[in-house]
Amino acid sequence: MTSSKKRILTGIRPTGPLHLGHYAGALENWLRLQEEYECFFLIADYQVSDYADDIDLVRKAVFEVALDWLAVGLDPERSHFHIESLIPEHAELTLWLSWYVPLARLQRNPTLKAEMESFETKSVPVAFFTYPVMQVANILMPKAHLVPVGEDQLPHIEMTREVARRFNRLFGEVFPEPEALVGRVPRLVGLDGNAKMSKSLKNAIYLKDDAETVTKKVKRMFTDPTRIHATDPGHVEGNPVFMYHDAFNPNEAEVQDLKERYVKGTVGDVEVKEKLALALNAFLDPIRERRAHYEARPKLVREALAAGTSHAKKVAEGTMAEVRAALRLNYLE
Repeated sequence: MTSSKKRILTGIRPTGPLHLGHYAGALENWLRLQEEYECFFLIADYQVSDYADDIDLVRKAVFEVALDWLAVGLDPERSHFHIESLIPEHAELTLWLSWYVPLARLQRNPTLKAEMESFETKSVPVAFFTYPVMQVANILMPKAHLVPVGEDQLPHIEMTREVARRFNRLFGEVFPEPEALVGRVPRLVGLDGNAKMSKSLKNAIYLKDDAETVTKKVKRMFTDPTRIHATDPGHVEGNPVFMYHDAFNPNEAEVQDLKERYVKGTVGDVEVKEKLALALNAFLDPIRERRAHYEARPKLVREALAAGTSHAKKVAEGTMAEVRAALRLNYLE
């Protein structure tokens, strides 16, 4: 399938099922954008640095990610779900581009610096420094014009633009300079107020969580630590419960009423959380239904991945033919 639409590349590392942070920061945007652009949705299995020694987990997570994409309504008939490692051109382009990215440039990347701290005293694998270059290659491979990202990924898009400019200046115009697009909710905090939402911190609500699990997790959510009694005036700004209300409760009048009463000290955390749980479960119900449909039909999930990967590989082959010509690699001709 060819398209005259502009292209989008975005993706997720397969480390497990997706959560509300993924939806608010990415998937919501993807659903809208697949109507306007030719979308390439990548499962970046080369980049699972935290799980490289547990391939069984990675294999399971690849399927989980695709399942969640289908569950939220992404359409493989209009977009291309593809698996990074099944398209070896990604590795080839990464290697060529790595010659044009200084190590110091990677070390200044705030996301990479934060992840580096997680290694503590353990040695850092070489792949930890190559995966950001591979993210650049991922974006440039389909010649993406737009990249939907979370706020924390903006420095990486700027690096991608720098690499595209440098390559084009040295070897001729091959790559467009992609623009970044931040979602409606730039960053959704964890249930504990932590800026990072993750499986290891147990502070996330997953798209596949059942209603009872969601309700239990909401009851444990952090609120305003300065508020001791329900009659104390509370703070709405920075309060995780209200951040989730703003992101997922479509009843704006209800949310505004809760905020006003919370500030006055005339509503308790119990009511605020009960209404949040109801809103979240109403939002998740159709996602759970679609997920169950595809979970019972794994062949459809595999077919979506196979078709998208096949298309993305043809695009990658075309791009790499241009890259090799620009680099004058025709030694034997």
